[in-house]
Amino acid sequence: MAISRYVLLVVFTIAMLASTAMSDPILTKVDRHVENPGPLIMSEVLLAFPELQAKNLAYLMASSHETKGKPKGSVVSLPIKAVNLDERPSAVTFYSVLLPKEVAAGESFTLDVLAVFTHALRPVPEHITQVDIQLVLYRDSVYYLSPYEVKVQSLTVKLPDSKIESYTKLESTKVHGSEIKYGPYENLPPFSLSPITFHFESNLPFAVAQELVREIEISHWGNVQVTEHYKLIHGGAKSKGEFSRRDFQARPNDRGASAFSFLVAHLPARARSVYYRDLIGNISTSHLRVDSRKTELMVEPRYPMLGGWRTAFTIGYGLPLQDFLYESEENRFLNMTFGSPMIELVIDTLIVKVVLPEGSSGILAAAPFPIKQWQETKISHLDIGGRPVVVLEKTNVVPEHNQYFQVYYKFSGLSMLREPLMLISGFLLFFAACIGYMHADTSISKSSASYLAKQQWEEVQVLIQKVQNVINRCLAMHDNLEASLRDLSRTGDVQACKAARKSADGLLKELSKEMKPLLTSLQAYSSAAQILPKVEELVAKERELQEKVMLKHSTAVEGYERKSGARDIDHRVALLQQKITALKQEVDDLLQFIDDI
Repeated sequence: MAISRYVLLVVFTIAMLASTAMSDPILTKVDRHVENPGPLIMSEVLLAFPELQAKNLAYLMASSHETKGKPKGSVVSLPIKAVNLDERPSAVTFYSVLLPKEVAAGESFTLDVLAVFTHALRPVPEHITQVDIQLVLYRDSVYYLSPYEVKVQSLTVKLPDSKIESYTKLESTKVHGSEIKYGPYENLPPFSLSPITFHFESNLPFAVAQELVREIEISHWGNVQVTEHYKLIHGGAKSKGEFSRRDFQARPNDRGASAFSFLVAHLPARARSVYYRDLIGNISTSHLRVDSRKTELMVEPRYPMLGGWRTAFTIGYGLPLQDFLYESEENRFLNMTFGSPMIELVIDTLIVKVVLPEGSSGILAAAPFPIKQWQETKISHLDIGGRPVVVLEKTNVVPEHNQYFQVYYKFSGLSMLREPLMLISGFLLFFAACIGYMHADTSISKSSASYLAKQQWEEVQVLIQKVQNVINRCLAMHDNLEASLRDLSRTGDVQACKAARKSADGLLKELSKEMKPLLTSLQAYSSAAQILPKVEELVAKERELQEKVMLKHSTAVEGYERKSGARDIDHRVALLQQKITALKQEVDDLLQFIDDI
């Protein structure tokens, strides 16, 4: 394929050196008004990039619309493919854009090109302290590299801030705040180059995911589970010297301006069961905002991210199956976005794993851009042969790749019965085994010492359970007396409080009578020797607690009969209340200790 020399271009280029969300990607927008002077009919246009730029080219899109004065109509993305040329200059990479229709001699059209480059900004200096600002260097050409003759061209460079250390000054250069304009330049020969350099301040986040693994697991029982594993690094100027968290929290704009403390994940509106954790475990510093249109998860690493610092974490969430899985004739297909929900990220390597239900067949994946893909198998719970996994991999991923991709497969509805049948069969076998075990006599002899000791210990356990029941009923009566005192302080009804005390006295006496034969029976068993002291201590502590509760009740009632003030009554029972609280804790501890034995 040879380069045609018959096309004249009018080019207006906008290079955005940092978006408002992140600082690492470079967005280049080119607006071309292309005219074909003839005599050949033109059906495609070549785009040229220096190889150093082409290595960092993450995303390339071209669109065309017919123009008469101002552009009209909807924008449609045009097919682009890499090409090799016979007359290829050294260190230049070419792409061919297929036009929607042929352009005859004398006709013209407008072509819009968007190119996104990553890792094109170099921190200078490469190491900074916490108090330093971050400066970055960007190199390019003032002339857009074109394989055609250029009639008119102009360039606008938009920087994230008006604080510019230095920039290349040429003729026809104008500076307006954070914008630098070059040109217009006329009648440029093909492959014209003129290096320009910009050294400027940029404290926007340099958040780079060295690897992101997204696992999307489909369950036909109504859920799509998404799990994302991030390996993150701050790709800006590396931090040197000591880090002071106190200074950072007090003055984050001056003491760590280039650091970032949080990232925001823009999840689908109906995301549910959202979680966030790192290698250590759960993290509480996350915030979830939910409304009818979106769900935003703000995640904060355990420490602010300075240049060169790394972290790893995982987020996960569930999605309704009906929102993302569709049926077309015999096929089903998943329709989800490919990239990360964190638009601040540049991703060096993105791996998307789509886990399909066991028994799926006829699997096919489709994406709007080139990707590597292969299949694996994942063994999960209740699986027999494993679940098919479609693996999609892409390098150099930017937010522009957050487009929908599809995974097509066939799945029989009868296959959904496999797991319930396995569960039912498993439970039936388990219950049958339990029934058989319970009816089997595994003892050597019912007159053996081990059998008799076991039987005696079971009888001891029954007695101890009865003792605990009596203690718990006593504690319930204590609670009733405490409740009567609260009613007394609210209503002042002394007679009702005395009636509650009289009822409690009678019930506690009956419980005391129940306790005596239980303790006597326990003392008769030799196997109870280990636990008997704790049981007796429990009974003694409950009686002491009972005495203190009764004394507190009598003191409070007497105070109300004398019409003492509430503050005076509280003062008189304060010391008793402290002892009651301590005794309650001791009784609870003894009950727990006996349960453990």
